Order: sequence, then C-alpha cells, then structure tokens
Amino acid sequence: MGVSRRTLVGTAAGGSAAAALAALGLARTATASTALPAASGPGDVVGKVTVGYQGWFACIGDGAPINAWWHWSANSGQAPSPSNTGIVAWPDVRDYAKTYQTGYAALGNGQPATLFSSYDQQTVDTHFQWMQQNTIDTAALQRFNPTGGEGPTRDAMAQKVRSAAESHGRKFYIMYDVTDWTTMQSEIKADWTNKMKAHTASSAYARQNGKPVVCIWGFGFNDDKRPWAPAPCLDVVNWFKSQGVYVIGGVPTWWRTGDRDSRAGFSDVYHAFDMISPWMVGRIGTVADADNFYNVATVPDLAECAAHGIDYQPCVLPGAVTLRQRAHGDFMWRQFYNMVRAGVQGVYISMFDEFNEGNQIAKTAESQAWTPTNSGFLALDEDGTACSSDYYLRLTGDGGKMLKGQIALTATRPTQPVVSTGGGTGTVVALRARANNEYVTADNAGASALIANRTTVGAWEQFDLLDQGGGNIALRAHANGKIVTADNAGASPLIANRTAVGPWETFQLVHNSNGTVSLKALANGQYVTAENAGAAALVANRAAIGGWEQFDLVTS
Repeated sequence: MGVSRRTLVGTAAGGSAAAALAALGLARTATASTALPAASGPGDVVGKVTVGYQGWFACIGDGAPINAWWHWSANSGQAPSPSNTGIVAWPDVRDYAKTYQTGYAALGNGQPATLFSSYDQQTVDTHFQWMQQNTIDTAALQRFNPTGGEGPTRDAMAQKVRSAAESHGRKFYIMYDVTDWTTMQSEIKADWTNKMKAHTASSAYARQNGKPVVCIWGFGFNDDKRPWAPAPCLDVVNWFKSQGVYVIGGVPTWWRTGDRDSRAGFSDVYHAFDMISPWMVGRIGTVADADNFYNVATVPDLAECAAHGIDYQPCVLPGAVTLRQRAHGDFMWRQFYNMVRAGVQGVYISMFDEFNEGNQIAKTAESQAWTPTNSGFLALDEDGTACSSDYYLRLTGDGGKMLKGQIALTATRPTQPVVSTGGGTGTVVALRARANNEYVTADNAGASALIANRTTVGAWEQFDLLDQGGGNIALRAHANGKIVTADNAGASPLIANRTAVGPWETFQLVHNSNGTVSLKALANGQYVTAENAGAAALVANRAAIGGWEQFDLVTS
C-alpha cells in the first residue's frame, strides 16, 4: 500500500521579477496593486477560503476497511513510534472523543500519546466544527486513485465529510489527485459518474456559477508520478465540463511559463480550466520568498487568468513546522496580505490536516508538554513564541476576513498567537444566557452554584477568562477569586470553588456561527446548559448545542 505524497522538489523562483512583469505590462509597486476583474462572481470558491482536507488517517481497531495505521506509520501494520512514523508534527487531540494508543512514550505532561482516526465521524465533525468556528468556508476533500485497497475507506470518508459539512454549514467538493493513477483517463470519469457525483445532491456540495465544483490536481507536472501527455488531460477536463462541472486545475507553480516544474505543451490544458490553483508547497519558506513570488508568480498569473476569463485561487501555506518556517504566523500572514493586495479571487490553504509534511492548520501541539517525550517533534512554540494549538485556524479565519473585505488590508497580522495569558488576570467577561437573556452569577459570593438569573452585571457576574491553550479556557469568579469547576466529573452543577485549573476546570470555548459561545467541559465532554430555561443551575450535561447551551460573551 503506497503512500501518495505531494511534496515536490522546491524550484527556485529564478529570473527577473521586473522583467516578468514588464513583459506583461504589469509593473507594480511593492506596496499597492490594482485588482483585476474576476471572471466569476462570488460563489463557494470565488471570494472564499478553501482548505485542502486529506481525511486519510486511520488506526487499527477503528472499523475502517483499510484496517491499518493509515498515514500515521511507515509500516501501517504496526502502531506509530519513533522508529515507525509517517508524520513530522503531533496533533492536539484534546477535542476528540476517541483516540488510539500509539507506541510513543507519554507526552511531556504525562498524558498518553494517542492519535485520532479520520474514520471516526466525531473526528470529521470536530474538524468541520473548527472550520465553522473560524469562518473557513470550504473543504476540498482529497481523492486519490480509489480503485485499489484504499478505495472503500476513501468512499466512506466522502460520506463522512458530506455529513459533517451539512451539520456545520460548510461547503465541500471532490479534489482528485492523479498521482500514480496510471489508468486515470477512464477511471476518473467512471468514479465521478458512479460514485462521487451522487454527493452533489447535498446542500453542502460546493457550487460555483451554479455548477458543482471538482478540482483535478496533477496535470502538467514534470515528474514521473504524473506522466501524461496533454491530450488525455485535456480530454478529462473537457469531459468534466461537458457534465456541467466547474473545474479547478491544481497545476504546477510555473504553469504560465511552461518550464521548471511544468511539462511543455500544456498551455491548452491549463487554459481549459475554470479556475487555476498553482501549487506552492516546497517553493517558499520565508517572508522574503513570499514577497518574491508576489512579483514573479502571483501578479503575472493573475493577469494571465484575467486575460483568459479564468478564476485564480493561489495557495497560502502556514509553513512546515519541522523546517521552522512559521515565524509565529508572520510567514502565513504575509502571504494573505500579498494575495489580497494582488486582488486574487480566492485562497487555497495547503493544508488542513497534513501532519505528514507538517504544514497543517488543524490544532497542533503548542509546546513540548503536548508532544511525546521521545518523538523529537517540534511544537508551535519552536521559535520561542508561545502559540495556542488553534492559532493557525484563527489566523486563517482572519485572513479570510481580509480577503472578503470584512477587515482592512494590513501587513500586520491582527491575530495574536495566544488569546490571553493563562496565569494572569485574563479578559474580564460576563456570560448572558440565551435561554432567558439573564447574566450568569456566582451566587452567594461564589458559595452557590452558577445560575443565570441576573439582569445586570456586578462583581458576582464577572469572570476572568483564562486561556489554557488549544481553544480551551478557565473561568475565575470575581465573587471569590476561585476557579469554576464542573464538579464531580461534570455530574454536579458548575461552582466557583477551586484554587487551581485542572481538567474539571477546563472548558473548550466554542464560537457558534450566530456569534454566541458555548462551553464544552473537558470533565465529561458535555456542553454547559442553562438548565430549565435558566431557572436551574448551570450544569455540563448536554451532548449537543441548542438554545440553552448558547451564551453571549460580554466583554464590556
């Protein structure tokens, strides 16, 4: 069972940026540009942020047909360990309901080293909940050759992604990766017709210009894993278009010039796509690289697309953790800034869950306390700056806001690596229950359980919001200076009577799409509710978020 990968040898930018721009009549200053008109109006990819979603992790015992440590291990028949690994970064698994024991030593904080399975529906739901919380619009589900042993698991993953997208108000589309797919020309058509096309019936399936979206990644790359001549590739593109599909091309970085990583003679193939999305992983790794590519690739690419009525969706990379590229978000934000000032039509994030190459935005170990002690993995604080595990999700959310004009174009990232200092005073907040529109109070100077029954905010209704990393928080009541706990492993009502933060005092802060928040107790994985429409004390005993589980987070 081979492991299909997309890591390509980095190609130096080369050439003169000024000459490249001048040849197209597109000389621009380094600080400003005039946006070119988009070929298409806003849809589910134009004007949106799309993330590449692998969904390719499985564990022995998770029920997946593949029955292997799929993509976690080099030898997938054995549990991952320091001598048998397929990853270079360690995920933060605190939000997953089920994980699987590995062969790694315990984490630095003493917790067992376990990993998630993409085959568990709750895992996919969690990922799409993160997308929803961070206003990430669309997920491109990677689909490699489905005719071999991986096929049944990949088929199941498409259904799981569909369900999660529907549940969390996100869009998704199929992104075929043709790597090592020798009989691709006929089989990709059959796979779409017989299997994947059925998912376009979903309200969550992405559409652009009224058409279902499909991406084909790999045509034109100058390597032995994608060896096709132009004719069969053009045939596939035109076939999908004849089926009423809006087709995106995941193409080489130098598709426009037809050299370096691109095969010669593919111009007609590239220009047949409805949208062009050039690959960037391995091409840039610093802010200076990003600025260079703005001049030599992004600006002239955008002009070429505009001249041919093609939409443009360049890649934005968080950077490889293992290569120390991230610079606590500065590298990724510079790309967002460059893409937005160039006037691109959409952005493709490479990738959401790519722990194999280390360029994932999904929640990741924030410090050595959250990595196995014998792994050698770097954490998000590798450059000395503390970053919460959800930092690159939040950064992507702000990048999307800038793309959509919801915040101003800025070269300075607005997103802080850590929301607030866990050991300090934190942000002072009040919680107003949507169940009855009354404020939560630590009643009786904190001696009684929390209840939503106050019409105004006083000292008993104020709490310090203490960041615990990974999207988790604790609440310290001003009523008595004590930490709120989901006592008795969540079986008892919430009360402020603890002097330190532990698992029972930790809550995942969930940002709902309507602007409210919900609190998920780590004590039992249940949501806090203002029970009995707010007439009873707060307690963590709900499996899903409804009206009683939503609160307004008031900071002033």
